[in-house]
Amino acid sequence: MMMTRAGAVLNVNLAAISANYQYLCKQAPTTKVAAVVKSNAYGLGAEEIATQLRSDKCDTFFVAHLEEGIKLRKALGRSPEIFILNGIPDNYADEFLANHLTPVINSLSDLELWIALAKQTGKSLTAALQFDTGMSRLGLSAKDIQKINADPSLIEGINIDLTMSHLACAGDPSNPANEQQRQAFDALCKTMPKTKRSLANSSGIFLSSEFHYDLARPGAALYGINPTGDSSNPMKPVVQLQARILEIRDAAVGTQVGYDYLYKASTPRRLATLSIGYADGWHRQWTSGAMYEGIYLPVVGRISMDSMVVDITDVPEAQLSRNMFVDLINTEQTLDKIADTQHTIGYEVLTSIGERVERRYSNK
Repeated sequence: MMMTRAGAVLNVNLAAISANYQYLCKQAPTTKVAAVVKSNAYGLGAEEIATQLRSDKCDTFFVAHLEEGIKLRKALGRSPEIFILNGIPDNYADEFLANHLTPVINSLSDLELWIALAKQTGKSLTAALQFDTGMSRLGLSAKDIQKINADPSLIEGINIDLTMSHLACAGDPSNPANEQQRQAFDALCKTMPKTKRSLANSSGIFLSSEFHYDLARPGAALYGINPTGDSSNPMKPVVQLQARILEIRDAAVGTQVGYDYLYKASTPRRLATLSIGYADGWHRQWTSGAMYEGIYLPVVGRISMDSMVVDITDVPEAQLSRNMFVDLINTEQTLDKIADTQHTIGYEVLTSIGERVERRYSNK
């Protein structure tokens, strides 16, 4: 039996992370490949993942928030470049400088904050500029770029290290939006000083080499999520999620289970209560069950905050007992399969896994 006090364990294979990173580098052989480790590396542990990737020669990382960048800088030391995707919070521009972090400028307001700090410090400050090429989420608009071109003082004192945008439909290679965004990106880049360019996310790496530019920014693919849409997944699986059996009981015909009695046994069943629930990221409305040695264990009743019940009738009685662990995510019940069943995406499955779930790391 596994030795842990936790009710559930997320096993993270760092060797698979490395293999996925190296595979992505081969897919874009003339392009530097960074790593997106925002949201605690999609819930897997940013410090552990980024440290592993540093040993794989990755020297550029992206996170979403300033606080994430500060923590990552403390973990990795001075040398790697760390970009903050969500720009500069008001009154906190100096924190970027103090922690050697590079902001991604998404608006003229971000730009004003960074220029003000450059003037205050008398230094030329490095930044990335993000363009909105159609996603309407973050980034300078074509109108903003026109203002900058009309008044070069708007970027005076700023060293633009990178220009970037984000693909909205890269998971669908046939979607014309990909080429439309690429052309819009090219057009905006031509109006700015010559600098490194970045457009490809995980799925963008699997589009043509025209999308690769100077820097690719994979996130999901590193963690084993399929970046190629409906094609077979080229990435190695990275995680295994396991939950402890708290109790096993026999359920007679007519036994009802869980809140609102959504389940009623029509035949005699054997049931196991698992120590994982929606507080741990296994959502209340989900219907994905567990696995044990290739046998699927369906959910019965409604998932609770701290527990869920599965049907173990098909497992020989002597094989499962209290305190044993069964799988919720593994190489058979993959992230992508769960996501498809629950009408979501693998990103949400991973980032939902809560802090009570113990993270364990291996290099096998």
